[in-house]
Parts: sequence; C-alpha cells; structure tokens
Amino acid sequence: MRDRVIRDEIHKDILVPARHATIIDTKEFQRLRHIQQLSTCEYVFPAANHNRFAHSLGAYHLAGQLTDSLKEVQPGILSDDDAELVQLAALLHDIGHPPFSHVLETPEVYATYHSHEHWGRLLLESEHTEVGAALKSVLGGQRTARLFSLMDGASQHDGVPIPPFLKEIVSSQLDVDRMDYMVRDQANTGAQIGGFDIARVLRALRVGDDGHFFVKSWGLPAIEAYLVTRYHMYHQVYFHKVNMLTQNYLVRMLSRARYLAGEGTLALSPALHNMLRNENLDAQGYASLNDAHVRVSIPEWAEHEDEALSNYAKKMLSRRDFHKSLRIEALTTEMVAVVKDRIEEEVAAAGFDPSSEVIYARISKRGYMPYEQGIQIEDGGDASEHSPLIRSLAQPNERALIFVPDEIRDGLEQRVREWIKPSQSSLVHFE
Repeated sequence: MRDRVIRDEIHKDILVPARHATIIDTKEFQRLRHIQQLSTCEYVFPAANHNRFAHSLGAYHLAGQLTDSLKEVQPGILSDDDAELVQLAALLHDIGHPPFSHVLETPEVYATYHSHEHWGRLLLESEHTEVGAALKSVLGGQRTARLFSLMDGASQHDGVPIPPFLKEIVSSQLDVDRMDYMVRDQANTGAQIGGFDIARVLRALRVGDDGHFFVKSWGLPAIEAYLVTRYHMYHQVYFHKVNMLTQNYLVRMLSRARYLAGEGTLALSPALHNMLRNENLDAQGYASLNDAHVRVSIPEWAEHEDEALSNYAKKMLSRRDFHKSLRIEALTTEMVAVVKDRIEEEVAAAGFDPSSEVIYARISKRGYMPYEQGIQIEDGGDASEHSPLIRSLAQPNERALIFVPDEIRDGLEQRVREWIKPSQSSLVHFE
C-alpha cells in the first residue's frame, strides 16, 4: 500500500502514510462515513450532513500539524513515536460513536448501553475487529498499550512518563477535536459567526515545565476568537430549537419502536434488533450499526398503526406539523418544574395526549471553565485573567425549552408567562 493524499474541504491536502491508511481502510473506521456528525441538525441547516469520518481525518491532520510545530519550536519535547501515537489517538477518538452521534448515546435507545468512549475501546482492543488487528499490526502490543494509556490521560505507561500535553492535544478545552469540528460544522451549516485562525492557535501553543500547554501572549486574540466561535456555535447551531426538537423526535421514535417490539407488535430488522433489544450486544455487532439502519425503517414506521410511532416517523419524513416552543427566553428548569403539571393539564384539556405532545428539552452549557483544565497564558495566569471577553464567556448557561402543538402554543404560552411571573405576560413575542 502506498502513502496517500486525501483532499478535505477544510484542511485541503491531508497526508496519510501507508501504515496509517491500513487503519483508515478497516470497516470499523469506514463505518464513520455513515455516522452523521450533527445528527438531526440538517432539519435546520440542510447542508449539515457531513460525517464523523471527515471530522476524524481533520482531527488527525491537526494533531500532525501541532506535533510538527512543537518539534520545530521546542526541539526534543516530543519523540517521533509519541507524535505518531497522538495522531492516531486523534484519528480514532470517535471510532465508538453510535448512529446519529451523541443523540442516540442513551439507554432509552440501546438495550446494551455504554458511552461511545467505552465502545471505542472495545473496538480497538478486540481481536475480532479489523481496526483492532490493524492497530496492533501498525504499533505492536507495547505501543498499542501506551496509546491506550495516553488516551486515558495516564501519567505513565510501563514506567515511561506520558507528559500531560499529549492528552491535551486530543482532549482539553483547546484540543484538535474541538478545533476541527467547529470550523467544519460552521462551514457545513453556513453559520456566519466569524470563525478563528487554527494555524495561529497552533503556532501559539508551547509546553511548559509542568508538561502542560500554555499560549504565547501574542496568541491571546486567536484564543478569544476560538472561544467566541465556540460560544456562538453552541447558541446558534447546536442548541437551535428545531435541532433540539428533532433530536427528541428521533429518540422518542426509537424508544417507542423498542417498546412495541417488546410487545410483539413491531418487527425489527436484525440491525435494529441489535440496537433496541439485544441486551448482550458485542463490539462487532455494535460496529455493524449506522444511520442507514434507522433511516430505512422510518417510511415503514410512518404507516404503522401505533399513533405515537407513526407521528414521530411522519415528522422525520416530512418536516410538517412540528411542535412549537413556548417563546419564553428566561425559562429555566426550575420554572418548568413549577408549571409542568399545569401545562400537561392544559394540553390534555385541549384534547392532546401530554405524554407525546409535550416535549421538554434542557440546554446546558457550562461556558469556558478557567479553573477546570483552563487555557494558560505564558505568564502562568489563565486566559480569563487577561481578557474581559473570555471572562464574560465563563458564565454557565442553562435554560429550558417546552414544545407543544402549534394549535395551542399562543394561548398556553400566555398562561405560562402568568404562572411563572406576572411581568412575563407583557414580554414581546419573538420567533
């Protein structure tokens, strides 16, 4: 096998040595072509149908760019062997994602539930998966074990230290995973939020005496732009109300299918049986699942006699008759707890089933966390101490969304405003 060049929409040419191509060409890694990066976000942004495969290659590329930069500006800080391990850790960080990515990473859907990190490790450690065999062939047993220790954030393996910056390249508040998905997601959604200069961020990173990353002072504006981009991507894209709603539809549809299959009133394909009903799913069975297995069943479920299943499936097919959110900007989970019973009574009185026609979603983003693996500037202080802009992003953000049938949204919204706080009833409606 020869070295290859993969053309990427974001990073242009990604150079892949032949030995790494043997890992990429395994069926478990190729499966990521069929795992959508942003799950149901395409219902808001039609071009947001890019996949985990491209993102994983992008993270791999950026890890290579960063390790090359470190070897140039801090000679001796990083061995070629560890630089390769970091790149492969970035390449394989998403190998365990379920169909539709994070959205289906829930015991509501999977009869055998584990986190995507757990499934990823099972796939990489298995002697029965192509990717596990390829990884061991490329690295050998000892270096494969060091790779796993690096991914776990261990400080050493077999007595040989693992500096913390190696893990930080792959997983931290300023890692190659986040850098790639933000620029890739922005490009594919068309979100106009400014963006940031990845190359400048990478050039500004250095390793301190404690083995952790810090940022050169001249790189602070690039860090500000990175954090502002992250803030706006969460608020404008990831937490968009229609994205939150369609994620709920998808999970509820599959949860209902799981229930009906258990009742014997819905036949499942072998793949969906593995997902929804198999309580002893193994790594090979998990790796056989992708988005297509769900998508192909939706038209059939839209015609099913079960009203709840068919309603959710029809919405996923047609994007019609979507629920509408109550337009109360300051709604919190505490407020929802106070009014939840009254909302459901009102919905039932209007002739709707509250169990399927009231949908709750919670948006929670802790913001930039300066004292939990924060971003250090070269004088030893956190980035937030140098930048009022970054300090403003450190505030946690949490709010709730309530979705109800369109026909009763306006009247119910007014009553909820009155129940929560009389002054809310005078707030201007917004879309």
